[in-house]
Amino acid sequence: MGIGVLCGLLAGAFWGMVFIAPKLLPLFSPWELAIGRYLAYGLVAFIAALPLMKRIARKLTRADCLALLRQAFTGNLLYYVLLAFGVQLAGVGPTSLIIGILPISVTIMGRRDHGAVPLSRLIWPLLVVAAGIACINIDLFAGGGHAHGAAAGEAVRTVWQRLAGVMCAAGALVCWTLYAVDNARYLQRNPQYSGNEWSALYGISTGVVSVVLALLALLGWLVAGDSLDAASGGRDWQWFWMVNAAVALGASLIGNNLWNISSRRLPLTLSGQMIVFETLFALAYGFVFDHRLPRPLEIAAIALLMIGVAWSVRLHAVDKSA
Repeated sequence: MGIGVLCGLLAGAFWGMVFIAPKLLPLFSPWELAIGRYLAYGLVAFIAALPLMKRIARKLTRADCLALLRQAFTGNLLYYVLLAFGVQLAGVGPTSLIIGILPISVTIMGRRDHGAVPLSRLIWPLLVVAAGIACINIDLFAGGGHAHGAAAGEAVRTVWQRLAGVMCAAGALVCWTLYAVDNARYLQRNPQYSGNEWSALYGISTGVVSVVLALLALLGWLVAGDSLDAASGGRDWQWFWMVNAAVALGASLIGNNLWNISSRRLPLTLSGQMIVFETLFALAYGFVFDHRLPRPLEIAAIALLMIGVAWSVRLHAVDKSA
């Protein structure tokens, strides 16, 4: 359990990077960010898997391939597109803390799995986590961090933008809940794959899906009669690939490998709580990026999330020792 919790924490530290990438690349659309990140991830995963390829190929089945493609689309591409829209429309803080509801959603989905602590015993720590999420949403819609005195039309537009961002973040939450549950159950049913092997296969399958989407995007440009120079729009593509390569290596390859180790060692009702670390690290990176300290409601949200997770870990540890 200790190794599982540590790997979950480290995975969150790497995953927090993904909330900063859209801020570093504001001129690129969420679809471009997703395709770029996962093309880079597929390439990095393929290189990392080369020494393991013969061993992996002997195990791989048709059911494995279908599961990998399903998880790649839901847990990577669609999730990241919605997350990037959320960050660009609502900001890093609100998006990361809406994604922070994942501990509740994953715990509820995994409440009947082997090793799960009964939901009735987890209700109080889950309510603490929910209170933390409520704090950040109150801060967001109360106008925290936004300049006062804007014109009425601009204020309305900003409210609608933030609402759209929240909806996108909620969609990302649904996608990643489905992925987390599917991935954890599949790994527990298939112990023949190590966390490293499954992470490499997951990366390759994500790269394959990204290639298909990239070709469709290229075809769309050509059908519209746009040249590649016009599509580039003077944007810094070297910086684009540098950021995506860093996210692919850190958040995707290393982070997913750590998460697979955590998922195998912890029941879903506990591994779901580990996702809070992604939220906390994303917030920390966002504060550094924005050159500011957290506001009072953000501090309250962080404290409540940490208390809720620590409480849940304690309940699982007591349950296991009993």
